[in-house]
Amino acid sequence: MTSEEKELHIAIDGPAASGKTTVGKLVAKKINALFFDTGLVYRSATWFLLKNGCALTDSHEVMSCLEKMHLTLQNNPETQETEILINGVSVSKELHLPNIDKHVSIVSAIPEVRQLLTSLQREIGLKGRTVLVGRDIGTVVLPDADIKVYLKASAETRALRRFEENQKNGIESSYQDILTDLIRRDQIDSSRQTAPLKAAADAHILNTDDLTADKVAERILELVNG
Repeated sequence: MTSEEKELHIAIDGPAASGKTTVGKLVAKKINALFFDTGLVYRSATWFLLKNGCALTDSHEVMSCLEKMHLTLQNNPETQETEILINGVSVSKELHLPNIDKHVSIVSAIPEVRQLLTSLQREIGLKGRTVLVGRDIGTVVLPDADIKVYLKASAETRALRRFEENQKNGIESSYQDILTDLIRRDQIDSSRQTAPLKAAADAHILNTDDLTADKVAERILELVNG
């Protein structure tokens, strides 16, 4: 951050596969800000729990298991990718596998898990110029963010995006399975007791069904410059 650049905190929320990560990276690059996908923290916890055979439905066992997880982040300013290390081992390439997709909403719905990981997200989000994306950034993690955006898209549109993304990355999946899983995750995310998925009262709501990522980023940049 140069001396001419002011601190700026942007919160981008929305359901799974609504385009948050793609849009967030575009915005962060344009305004020379740190990009962070907070969902990676929950995915990392899910990966660790599954890897160690912990019972996801037992919150006490989950928290006991997570005591053994040491999570560190490494940011690459050139690629804007956040490298996730668990106990010194990089797990970033495994965090978007279908099995993680299937279980991450269960883990992130546990109040104790959200409390544990929210403080880490907030610490990152308040450093200089940042763009954070997730489910509860504008409502919980950064309630005083300078700009709050909530991205909406139909489950069908989001399922198609995720299916095409999986194809591009060589991950086997079916559109119907993805659609079913997204609908299930939406229900879990929006109905959980702690920090449910919802737009902040002062968020700018953008429907991305018919907008490219570039167009959505342009809309957000207009808010920044306006």
